[in-house]
Amino acid sequence: MKIAIIQSTLVWESPENNRINFEAKINDIKAVVDLIVLPEMFSTGFTMNAPKMAETMQGETVLWMQVLAKAKKTAITGSLIIKESDNFYNRLLFVFPSGEIQFYDKRHLFTLAGEDKVYTAGSKKQIVEYKDWKICLQVCYDLRFPVFARNVENYDLLVYVANWPKVRINAWDILLKARAVENLTYTIGVNRTGLDANDHQYNGHSQVVDFLGNPILYPQENEGVFIVELDKNVMLESRKKLNFLSDQDVFEIKN
Repeated sequence: MKIAIIQSTLVWESPENNRINFEAKINDIKAVVDLIVLPEMFSTGFTMNAPKMAETMQGETVLWMQVLAKAKKTAITGSLIIKESDNFYNRLLFVFPSGEIQFYDKRHLFTLAGEDKVYTAGSKKQIVEYKDWKICLQVCYDLRFPVFARNVENYDLLVYVANWPKVRINAWDILLKARAVENLTYTIGVNRTGLDANDHQYNGHSQVVDFLGNPILYPQENEGVFIVELDKNVMLESRKKLNFLSDQDVFEIKN
């Protein structure tokens, strides 16, 4: 699977400007890719101003993702603020080339920023099946909770989208490798760059790690589009040889 990762500075609470920015970057991709990954809350930045910034599943940004996915014949994933039944969600959308949508609502809300006071937590894990790959969708703070990400579904790819600040970027680097190693899976982390309205600085470190913790794409600090190609068969052969996933503890997650 060929995947394009887009790391960018975000314009605070400006969906239109962010859509213009990302569309230009997507249009500049010359290679044929299967999946494009955008950061967490890519249309607004990590804002708690959900009443003002939320869109619906029929809103402009969702429609924009569908139009682009169809035009480029590729899947696009990224999170944005969605309002549904008077609740606000940090929702990671996975838009197929057909325009079909599956989604994951962020389960672990970032209490340090008060995200839990504004948003409603998701209740279930989401594994998307696409082009014979099983892709597990996760958002930012979920990275600190290994039990929820545990690979009991034999998924093939673990994707984290984030607004992870520079001050804690060492944890981001360590935990992405840890999730890859313990789950014997390719792991992608897509973060943002720049400064937000709360004076939080972001230095990216978007990266791709293989199933043994080896870097495929080293942490990137500048804006850009980074393309990687992942080989599922190589990963499956390693799993078969090592057989570590068969020795997992049995557990139950309660809401």
